This record gives sequence, C-alpha cells and structure tokens, in this order.
Amino acid sequence: MSATNLPPDAPQPAQAAGQGQQGGQNKKRPGAFGADLNGWLQALAFALVFLLIVFTFFGRIIGVDGHSMDPTLNHKDMLLLQGIAYEPKRGDIVVLHKDFGDITTPIVKRVIALGGQTVEIDYDTSTVYVDGQPLEEPYILEPMRVPSSPYAQGTYWEVPEGCVFVMGDNRNGSSDSRDERLGVVDERYIIGRAVATLLPIGHAGLITN
Repeated sequence: MSATNLPPDAPQPAQAAGQGQQGGQNKKRPGAFGADLNGWLQALAFALVFLLIVFTFFGRIIGVDGHSMDPTLNHKDMLLLQGIAYEPKRGDIVVLHKDFGDITTPIVKRVIALGGQTVEIDYDTSTVYVDGQPLEEPYILEPMRVPSSPYAQGTYWEVPEGCVFVMGDNRNGSSDSRDERLGVVDERYIIGRAVATLLPIGHAGLITN
C-alpha cells in the first residue's frame, strides 16, 4: 500500500519512528540504580581504607587548644599527627602530654633543642641560643618579655639525652619548658609530630619548620 492510500489519522512513518526513539529515551536503563549503589559503596570502601592507612601510619588527629602557638597555629585548628617511627628534630611542632601546674591536657609546642644540647635565653635581645648559637626564629609572634611567673625565671638549661626543650611560638603567652614544673620533656611524653592542619579549610595545609 502506498502512502497516498493511508488513512487520514494514521501517523506518518517518520513520526512513528521518532516517537519510538523518544519513548526509548524515557525508559530507565535496567540495573542503573544497582550500578550507582555499587559505585557509592566502592567510594565508601576506598575512603575507609584511606582513613585506616592515615591512622595507622600517621597516628591521630587532635585539636589546638589555646593561643600559645600563634601565629603558626590557631586556636581550634585540627592537626594530623605522625605518631609512628617518629624521632624528634629541632624545629618540629609536636603534641605532648605531661601534666604540670593546672595543665592536664595535651599541649602543642615547638622543639627548640634536643638531648645533649644547651639552651640559653637573652630576654634583652629576645634571642634563644642553642649550644651558644643564636636561633633564627621568623615564626615567633613577637619579641620575648621576661615571664612574670615565678616558675619561669630561668635563662639556662642543659637538656639530658632522651629529652627535648620545647617552647611556644607565642612566647609571651606560652607555658613551656621555661616553666620548671614542665622543664625539659622526656621524649616518651610526645604523642606525635604535627604534619598538617586539616581544619579549618582556610588554614589547611602541610606544616613546615
């Protein structure tokens, strides 16, 4: 039968083909939901494995409480710590837990000197000397003043082997190894080295000495 003999209300062949294609496009592909769910599960599994590796090789996540490390670290920053196979080095930022005075929670400080070294502070020039050599410290917040605390009047220390001398970058607002109640710190009190700031996003990044 030719096209001229089709009934008036019959769809044209081209239209019928187009309608068939459109109807096919509106049909959801069989198994699409299952494929999406499988993709989400794989992503979740990957994230869990990644977190497991991070906690296994780096240690833990801990928050900064206070302003003793301003301006390098801020109050409530979240830090990623390396806790396994860590050996302290001068300049490292570490988290340690040793109760002293009214402080009973972990504190964040910078390693100034290692076992076998000496530390001397000249408050007149705001200079720290390690083994008689002045330190270059561009990270401190402001020049040091003589502490008002009766526990922090010393200016010279010898660091025993296996210990570290630590200070905050905000020297005038930090309780640290200058306080005789804390003093030099046995390395076993160190929880880990801060390797990165995770939060807030605007302050996130790797921590360099």
